[in-house]
Amino acid sequence: MTGPLTDAGARPEPTVRTVSGDVCPAVLGVCDAHDHLFLRSPLLPGQELADPGAAAAELQAFREAGGNTVVQWTPYGMGRRAAELPRLAAESGVRIVAATGLHQAVHYAPEVLERLTGTVAGAAAPGGLAGLFVTELTVGIGRWGGGSGTGGAGPETADGAAVRAGMIKVAGGFHGLDAHARRTMAAAAEAHHATGAPIGVHLELGTGAMDVLDLLCGELAVPPERVILGHLNRSPDLVVHRQAAAAGAYLAFDGPSRANHATDWRLPDALAALADAGYGDRLLLGGDTTTAAARSVNGGPGMPHLLRRLRPRLELALDEALVRLLFTANPARAFAVAWG
Repeated sequence: MTGPLTDAGARPEPTVRTVSGDVCPAVLGVCDAHDHLFLRSPLLPGQELADPGAAAAELQAFREAGGNTVVQWTPYGMGRRAAELPRLAAESGVRIVAATGLHQAVHYAPEVLERLTGTVAGAAAPGGLAGLFVTELTVGIGRWGGGSGTGGAGPETADGAAVRAGMIKVAGGFHGLDAHARRTMAAAAEAHHATGAPIGVHLELGTGAMDVLDLLCGELAVPPERVILGHLNRSPDLVVHRQAAAAGAYLAFDGPSRANHATDWRLPDALAALADAGYGDRLLLGGDTTTAAARSVNGGPGMPHLLRRLRPRLELALDEALVRLLFTANPARAFAVAWG
């Protein structure tokens, strides 16, 4: 399904691809632009987000706090549980956007990466990763037949409809891009050019933003407004923030409950500086819950923290109209695509 046509033969109107189907961007409402309902990584042993009941409770808490949409940035091979997402969205009343893509190499077993990328002695088989990303965006998660063990029927809703991703997630390294990051970003760029899908980028500790933009937008010709730079709150470098915003990218300040990253107490200043410089329309906010202990239903801040604690604080420090923009209009534009 593509977006509605404006007239015969015209390009479709932009829509946001949720796990329950494509929707008009205006209906997203209050959006958590970067979070996780399900996540599994060998780097977080014993802290897996794998319990559908806990995910349902977290969504309900987010809904009760005034939330309407969650964008799950969990990429391929990290326990997305895509088949669960449409039911959770329907029961909670919260729209969910899923991701395709690939995280840093450390999150995967070497044999998984070799199978995905076709890497042999440093050489990558062309087209494999891009094919995976495009298939999960347009056909369905789990529908790729690229020899990775994800072919076949794949995750479906109860009525048999495929669950499709609405964005691509990739990752940089600490102050740089290794061969894996460059390979996955090249595949993400190819998938973007085929579909128009936005590319969300994990910046390690908030670093490497300009290296990412040089690669994606310079070498690989992805329009900067189709790139979302994540975790900039973890490196409160106002100069880099302004450089990235001036380039045209979206800047995601996510994980506001992580005080060890100097996030909450410096976030209002960072957002105010960017808004004063004219970049208020490039800013996104997210919770980035990555461990079971961080969920609100387990005693952590979780998804509701974004609205229960951070939003009132930002409304005191910033203009209320700007805060509404950050939670509603900005994500509606950032994740909208004229799916062709």
